[in-house]
Amino acid sequence: MASLSTIKAPINKEMREFESYFKSSMKTKVPLLNHITNYILRRKGKQLRPVLVFLSARIMGEPNRSTFTAAALIELLHTATLIHDDVVDDSYERRGFFSLYAIWKTKIAVLVGDYLLSRGLLLAVSEKEYQILEIVSEAVKEMSEGELYQIQKSRKLNITEEEYFDIIRKKTATLMIACAGSGASSVSNDDYKIGKLKQYAEHAGIAFQIKDDIFDYQKNGIIGKPTANDIKEKKITLPLIYALSNASMRKKREILRLIRRNSNNSSKIQKVIDFVLSRKGLEYAIEKMEEHKQKAIDSLSDFPDNEAKSSLIDLAGYITQRSR
Repeated sequence: MASLSTIKAPINKEMREFESYFKSSMKTKVPLLNHITNYILRRKGKQLRPVLVFLSARIMGEPNRSTFTAAALIELLHTATLIHDDVVDDSYERRGFFSLYAIWKTKIAVLVGDYLLSRGLLLAVSEKEYQILEIVSEAVKEMSEGELYQIQKSRKLNITEEEYFDIIRKKTATLMIACAGSGASSVSNDDYKIGKLKQYAEHAGIAFQIKDDIFDYQKNGIIGKPTANDIKEKKITLPLIYALSNASMRKKREILRLIRRNSNNSSKIQKVIDFVLSRKGLEYAIEKMEEHKQKAIDSLSDFPDNEAKSSLIDLAGYITQRSR
């Protein structure tokens, strides 16, 4: 597996410049808000989305100011959604550190998320990047629909595989499509190649979410146990969907009853995990994840071989092989 530093190699200069550009986009005259945004900046993640924006621009041409605006807008949006997710999920941890919600509680966390989203929108407006704003606004709409659809299906515990893929395309792949689309369109008007990069991002995004869903059933961290967060939240993901599809009606009712009534009972949750493992649910999910990784790579076949293309191919591999 290629390292993230290797993947970033063709855009090292842009990523270094992006650090200061992104930091300046969060500045405010409110001391508390500056304190909180500095906390966010010190604990930034892998920045896969800005990387995808810049690589999509690089494979099409030379990244420019519009590319930086797109990367900043998307990273501000993504950070805002993570903050809001922690409030909704009552999560006290994010990337191995205390979440904003854990430290500053609900009201401040929600307001900071709102602030970051508004900063991103204002940045795009001030730069007159209306096409990028349209792309990202469409992504926000789709992400919201995906999350609400998943909540609806979680209440009934009746999600099909087709519905699962529709949900993860909306809630995860959509933002990655926006990354590729805004990055590519910031430097080119070639609709065909922009479309191919969007295809790449869609399949990479689906593979990314399947990988996240697989983590729920794998041993994790110091305690060496699966997190089972999806099961606790009554989210039916691909490993479980496949296992249930290969079970008798009686067994299916038993497992769904365990999920519905015992979401905080560790021994009952372990029974669900054991059921998924025994019915090859993980193997099936891994197979589907690899299929989408390959579809992402195949989407790049019309691009000439260069460093950016190699990095995008490696990024698809990194998404499916990462340890977290």
